[in-house]
Amino acid sequence: MGAPTTAFVGLGGNLGDARATVLWALQALAGLPETSVVKASSLYRSAPVDAYGPDYINAVAQLQTRLAPLDLLDGLQGLEALQGRQRPYVNAPRTLDLDLLLYGSGHWDLPRLTIPHPRMWQRAFVVLPLAEIAPELVTSQAIDAVASQVVVRCPMPADGGDPRG
Repeated sequence: MGAPTTAFVGLGGNLGDARATVLWALQALAGLPETSVVKASSLYRSAPVDAYGPDYINAVAQLQTRLAPLDLLDGLQGLEALQGRQRPYVNAPRTLDLDLLLYGSGHWDLPRLTIPHPRMWQRAFVVLPLAEIAPELVTSQAIDAVASQVVVRCPMPADGGDPRG
């Protein structure tokens, strides 16, 4: 079997206890077959983009995985389903959204999956957490392009612990 591939996943949710759900998802990613979480960003709060509903809690995780891109996507969608994710319409509020942002240096344009994620560079809630954990991937121009979007890093818990769990 070949070497693992580095992949980046965007996490978000805005229904129920979104913070707890995103923290759960960060733990659950490590339970996917042949996958480990290398790094996880802080949590960030953002208003919905092209949608409505409560603010989102977002993060980005760096994975090492031996899963093929579509197998990884299936695993991500399985985790979404465990959290009650429904897709009644495009950009509906959601309990959990897991987006495969990058998979190695590969490019895929498949009916179910486009990598790199087609809107990742347009979303501050992806660009800023990605810059936190993989600054070599994010240019200053990418940060400038989303500078008008309000994204706030979530405060540390009162006990001073890590906001990621």
